[in-house]
Amino acid sequence: MPDAPSSCKQVFEQMPSRFKKDAAQGLNAVYQFDLSGEGGGKWQVAINNDKCEVKEGAHASPNTTISMAAQDYLDMVSGKLNPQMAFMSGKLRITGDMGLALRIQSLFG
Repeated sequence: MPDAPSSCKQVFEQMPSRFKKDAAQGLNAVYQFDLSGEGGGKWQVAINNDKCEVKEGAHASPNTTISMAAQDYLDMVSGKLNPQMAFMSGKLRITGDMGLALRIQSLFG
């Protein structure tokens, strides 16, 4: 297991290598991440069956958008912040396809 990422940029750079192809069979979707605050930014993660492509910037029409503070996102990725609790407390906002948002955890190791 690689060291816990220290920046959001690092999380997104590592995504293709942590991508679980088997979990994405038949999936064709774009996830938009809008992370605010220090170290934040916008990233798009495109999943097409067994391919995962990550780009910096905003996508014109993502299937689902995940918005939160950059530090909260890092805490969630590292396991310090429970995604359900983050959503319930308003730290994590999801627009678009909620089912896709729920599926993202199963797509990455």
